[in-house]
Amino acid sequence: MRTSNASASTVAKRSLGTILVESGKLTVENADYILGVQGKQGGVRFGEAARMLGLLTDDDIQFALARQYGYPCLRPGESGISEELVAAYQPRSQQVEALRALRSQLIQRCLGREGTIKSIAIVGPGRREGRSCLAANLAIVFSQLGQSTLLIDADMRHGRQHQLFDVGNSVGLSSVLSERIETVPVVQLTDLAALSILPVGPLPPNPQELLGGINFLNLLDKFSTKFDVIIIDTPAAADYADAQMISAQAGGAVMLVRQDHTNVKDANELREQMRQFNVSVIGAVLSEF
Repeated sequence: MRTSNASASTVAKRSLGTILVESGKLTVENADYILGVQGKQGGVRFGEAARMLGLLTDDDIQFALARQYGYPCLRPGESGISEELVAAYQPRSQQVEALRALRSQLIQRCLGREGTIKSIAIVGPGRREGRSCLAANLAIVFSQLGQSTLLIDADMRHGRQHQLFDVGNSVGLSSVLSERIETVPVVQLTDLAALSILPVGPLPPNPQELLGGINFLNLLDKFSTKFDVIIIDTPAAADYADAQMISAQAGGAVMLVRQDHTNVKDANELREQMRQFNVSVIGAVLSEF
């Protein structure tokens, strides 16, 4: 896996004041005023002085610190990316810490050893369990680690990654697999530079045939040479066999169940189906949301 070699001294060249002025949170005059107060106080950090003067909030300061150290995150209202994606907007939240813990486990179990699984399908028995949000947030935290990450929306029943990331969906995975286009329409995000999206495209009449065919496997093989991590969103496994086939093509799966929502019988059946498809279930997530 490729990692960034930039040191903290390299990425932290720009001052907080410069970042905040460039992002429109401070005027040049206010930044100079804060610097003056900071100089008089002696030993007070720029952010502390700004907060004391009521010119910045804690969120403003954390945003600037993230930018200073090359950690991509967003502020509400400044991007079309959905605020459901907490990894992009709330890097200090408990939810995102849990996502980082999952990321670490996946790296340890399969992504950190040469020749092992690189493509991971996010699966779950039923609808409204949060698969799309988990897939999107997990892709974001991998990209924030500096990994070149691709998120593929393979839910050809109710795909929504294009909505979460505010990207076009006139063409996508279905267009490629049905050979309707030659160029793969991968979208590299400007707000989250290490993350790219392949939207689902128009919903086809034959999802299982497209996802179970050689074109999808060849596409994953091609992507595996270009990206460090590939996360794949899937439809509800209890309704369709798409998720099982996608997981078999990917090589590994993370299984999501939602507390007080997922049927235990459906979850057990999905795990057995994964076994029958020779899919390695490399992680399981219990969602409380």
